[in-house]
Amino acid sequence: MTYIGAEVIISPLGESAETNWSAVYDNRSGISLVESAGFDGESVYLSKILDFTADSKFAQLLIKAMEKVSAGIDDSIITSDKTIVIISSTKGELDRNINDQFGGPVAAITERFHLANEPIVISNACISGVLAINAASNFIDAHIYEHAIVIGCDVISDFVVYGFQSLFAISDKPCAPFDNARNGITMGEGCGAVVVSASRGIYKNPPMDLLSGTTANDANHISGPSRTGEGLFRSVKKTMDSHQISSADIDFISAHGTATVFNDEMESIAFDRLGLSDIPLNSMKGYFGHTLGAAGVIETTASMQMIRNGVLLKSLGYQEAGTSKALNIISENRKAELKTILKTASGFGGGNASLIIRSI
Repeated sequence: MTYIGAEVIISPLGESAETNWSAVYDNRSGISLVESAGFDGESVYLSKILDFTADSKFAQLLIKAMEKVSAGIDDSIITSDKTIVIISSTKGELDRNINDQFGGPVAAITERFHLANEPIVISNACISGVLAINAASNFIDAHIYEHAIVIGCDVISDFVVYGFQSLFAISDKPCAPFDNARNGITMGEGCGAVVVSASRGIYKNPPMDLLSGTTANDANHISGPSRTGEGLFRSVKKTMDSHQISSADIDFISAHGTATVFNDEMESIAFDRLGLSDIPLNSMKGYFGHTLGAAGVIETTASMQMIRNGVLLKSLGYQEAGTSKALNIISENRKAELKTILKTASGFGGGNASLIIRSI
């Protein structure tokens, strides 16, 4: 068994998994209108950590996440040569160093925490977070490492905002995943962390069972997903089959749900093909925005909080069905006993990834 726990979230809603849970349970969003943050001084809706003014926000978020992780485990694990740190991100510290956006932050946390092994960076668009958690599990299953600290982190920069504006992909209101009136994403920033380990005894709070997932690329388009959901379908099917899990075993789906017309439609088709249309589903993007390479880790940790608290969390922004295939979108918070959850991610370049977490 591979364990996952010691989860951390740092976002506009707070600096711990617990404070973020309290906010999302109250259906509060970190999204706000940020003046002059877009191209040519346009004001745009963002989920931005406005009170964080460090010169190197990306590196400082990594450091803060590592500090909080160490409080949730046997802290001797941090410096062990049997531990690897895996960072998932799309752009890293691009606003400070366009030539090497990861080198400085990686060196900073290696020195600060006396890491025995140099951290690995996984940067594969928006599936990076789920991919990093799966990579951590694979390292442990192969007995290369015994423990892995996975940190997903991305920050908002002009490059990212202007880039998505140039694609006409940013919403002029807080994003509304799977809703009929959705019209684009809301960019977000933040940091999430989990510890994946072969040992249950390292955690200060009970961990969960990580059922490692798989990746599939639909090779459809540099920015547009397969219209048939082929990549997501293949990833989820292989993940479920490898653990002998059926649709009846899944209690909840944390979907990617970017609130773009093509992504949400693709997901609805894939879930329909998988026989998962009736499973309660949400997107966390209405709370955290789209945090790119951090999304998979942040949303996994939020889903773990849902298991711990026995609550199905409302998909914020959703009012009216907006996909060709029906989905069981959670429209109001409700109590539920959650044992097995499916987390999915899809991204530019045709990447799709999935994993399953189960309570013990």
